[in-house]
Amino acid sequence: MHDERRCRELLEALSGYVDGSASQAVCQEIQNHLKDCPDCTVVVNTLRKTISLYHRKEAPGSLPDEVRDRLFRALNLDDLIPGPTHKA
Repeated sequence: MHDERRCRELLEALSGYVDGSASQAVCQEIQNHLKDCPDCTVVVNTLRKTISLYHRKEAPGSLPDEVRDRLFRALNLDDLIPGPTHKA
């Protein structure tokens, strides 16, 4: 069984771990934790994939406007929907 308090503590340092700014000791601690905690491993992998997708350079218009708008609404990002079709 894993200790949820320990998970929360390590996840607080996650940003530094993923972007490489955390100390070597913190990175080692997180890596050791991930060996035994599938829940935190999912969080780390999901964050890495999200960052990768965000940084990927896609051709303009690669996501249809209607799909993008639905996604933004589902994520409560309505204010990022461009143009006069924006509905508050």
